[in-house]
Amino acid sequence: MNAPKSWADTAAILVDTAMGRTKADMVIRKGRWVNVHSGEIIPDTDIAIAAGRFAYVGPDASHAIGPGTQVIEANDRYLVPGLCDAHMHVESGMVTVTEFARAVIPHGTTSMFIDPHEIANVLGLPGVRLMHDEAIGLPVNIFVQMPSCVPSAPGLENPGAELGPDEVREAMTWPNIIGLGEMMNFPGVIAADPKMLAEIAATQTAGKTVGGHYASPDLGLPFHAYAAGGPADDHEGTRAEDAIARVRQGMRAMLRLGSAWFDVAAQLKAVTERGLDSRNFILCTDDSHSGTLVNDGHMNRVVRHAIAQGLKPITAIQMATLNTAQHFGLERELGSITPGRRADLILTSGLVTLPVELVIARGKVLAEHGRLIADIPAFAYPASAKNTVNMKRDLTAEDFAIAAPKGANEVTARVIGVIENQAPTRALEKRLKVSSGLVDADKGSGVCQIAVVERHKATGGVTNAFVSGFGYNVDCAVATTVAHDSHHMIVVGTNRDDMATAANILRKVGGGAVVVSKGEMLALVELPIAGLMSDERAEIVAKKAEDLVNAMKACGCTLNNAYMQHSLLALVVIPELRISDVGLVDVRTFEKVDLFV
Repeated sequence: MNAPKSWADTAAILVDTAMGRTKADMVIRKGRWVNVHSGEIIPDTDIAIAAGRFAYVGPDASHAIGPGTQVIEANDRYLVPGLCDAHMHVESGMVTVTEFARAVIPHGTTSMFIDPHEIANVLGLPGVRLMHDEAIGLPVNIFVQMPSCVPSAPGLENPGAELGPDEVREAMTWPNIIGLGEMMNFPGVIAADPKMLAEIAATQTAGKTVGGHYASPDLGLPFHAYAAGGPADDHEGTRAEDAIARVRQGMRAMLRLGSAWFDVAAQLKAVTERGLDSRNFILCTDDSHSGTLVNDGHMNRVVRHAIAQGLKPITAIQMATLNTAQHFGLERELGSITPGRRADLILTSGLVTLPVELVIARGKVLAEHGRLIADIPAFAYPASAKNTVNMKRDLTAEDFAIAAPKGANEVTARVIGVIENQAPTRALEKRLKVSSGLVDADKGSGVCQIAVVERHKATGGVTNAFVSGFGYNVDCAVATTVAHDSHHMIVVGTNRDDMATAANILRKVGGGAVVVSKGEMLALVELPIAGLMSDERAEIVAKKAEDLVNAMKACGCTLNNAYMQHSLLALVVIPELRISDVGLVDVRTFEKVDLFV
């Protein structure tokens, strides 16, 4: 284990270092202290670090410098607490916890609160334990939220495993579990479902935080009932009124900027225009793929974006540091540059553009000028976590054929409408033509076929429907075994032969994402760990992911981060219309609906 020593275990060292009786391991001289407790920026500040924690923060730490002390000159740069991501899924990065950490440390992220909900849907509790144990061994703070809803919508999807109150109670005894992951089954909470309330109770009894997920625009009685059920935060808001409602009910509003979710700008108006107390607002990413991490950044990107929306820099930093630590009961461990806390900080020459020039975690320099310098060895996943694409057989074009009602020349079909840069979809209706008894996709109007291919129990099941918004205008198909939340296989295409080819490629390689056009494979990202994560370096996965996005564009796709949109089309807990292995689901009513109107 790589867990830091507690404040209590190091108190004598910290006190002696602050007094100069013991010399510091590291001293940072003459920086501008971004004090997130007081809201000040204090010039000419020195910091002394001992035993991986801050021992002294004040005007002169020369008394703590000895012959073995590492001295770093801040040269009037800003001293900013290490950034925290309050809610995210490592699996969305297509990489392991270790590789995710390697990718984000150079961007200044030193704490993450991860919900391994995706691997839980494939491998169950053993999968959660794998990521929990991997996280403990890393040189930054990665806390794990126990997944709450596996399946996320009972009766509307069939995942590879199921979790319940007994598993939650067991996980609450693990050393690195910080709370319960997002409570996505909000209809269950509203209906006082005993299983959901038992999971919440087990978490609260353990003194840990319950994560929320209220993916409905209805702020009436159902929302009030959900808040009464116990979730302490929520990241599913997209409007200013969503953030306001959550904060008024004693929840923290988590504002997310992921690879495809742009929900910060609208909700920040609750602070910048309505004047709500910013202490109850927290920044997070939720889902970021490897290309975003390697090329654009992580929490530094979110903070910069929040500042660009009119937030004061120190307020935005508070939302990504102290506010997060306080929410999870870790204010005495994380989130500020103050005595006793873990020595996590970044040096930057500008608070608005936030260039991350030096990253220190637990008193060790891990990255400089955007480059990781620490040696972080890979984590080996066992064979039991691989070969999880359990399909009954290879598929053919006939598996994707959609039969029309007898005698019909045209049909009115329900169509999933993708909304760019948001998780919700629209429930659309489109007139589609029939040829030889089969309903055709319509490239001209942007309607493609979509299918969910069962991949856990080898049932041979294929569920077919239609989707609009990707813009594919050539014969093609895109398939992935990343399909939130039950993680079957999602195939979207304009050509049934290509759809079958794409599905069979993923069966052969053990999971991943692939683009096929006219029988030719244009791009492939192999994801052998649970069909969700690669065992390669993040920068290699990022390059493959970039090739995947470019291949989607070559097929006519016009959406920003369309892969992320693709992977959420089976998420039957976010309105309006979704598809699962059970069928087409209207998430407004949580009912299976017919494909044809």
